[in-house]
Amino acid sequence: MITVLLVEDDVRLADALAGALEPHGYAVTQVRTAEQALAADPADVVLLDLGLPDMDGVELCRMLRERHGAGDTAVIMVTARGQQRERVRGLRAGADDYVVKPLAIEELCARMEAVLRRIRRPADGPLTAGPLRIDPAGRTVELDGSRVEVTRKEFDLLLALAREAGSVLSREHLLLRVWGTTWPGTLRTLEVHVGTLRSKLGTPGLIETVRGVGYRMPVTGRADAAPTGRHR
Repeated sequence: MITVLLVEDDVRLADALAGALEPHGYAVTQVRTAEQALAADPADVVLLDLGLPDMDGVELCRMLRERHGAGDTAVIMVTARGQQRERVRGLRAGADDYVVKPLAIEELCARMEAVLRRIRRPADGPLTAGPLRIDPAGRTVELDGSRVEVTRKEFDLLLALAREAGSVLSREHLLLRVWGTTWPGTLRTLEVHVGTLRSKLGTPGLIETVRGVGYRMPVTGRADAAPTGRHR
């Protein structure tokens, strides 16, 4: 069972969210303040509201990350739609992802599962996705054994998609992950990078467009850690 620490000072919202998550197999502990969050037992996922009564949520995120490191605890921010600056600050403080209020439970569960898959992967193991081999440590890409030259941003974008193969990643999510912003002016930059990657890979189907949402690496090209001699 996945344990969740829900840091939310709105009792009604917290109760409703916990009640919605528990039937999906999550064990939820609720706290209302940063002080209580810091004193709580470690959890698999921390759902962190930014509007806390005793501390800035981004600062709490930084403290939680310092305490738990980059290990098995995922920190997901819960933000209002207009808090773009806070989302960027939170990601730079060590948050793994964010969700926007009002919360859609199915999307929240999918995001928690995706983040846990990502942070629990072998730290430096190459990924394979169909004919692709992606090496995070060496920052190299191979297609059918041949090296593909990609830019830094192209690599970051491809790696983000490969690590969550099968999941639809919104344009906003990818912009934050790769460029650190959700400014609408960068949407064209994302589209150009996707198009360039498709051209370089010569296999357009490895990056699917989900109309009106974002992009996905299909399940048939699901990314898996290449054997490294270690166990998950």
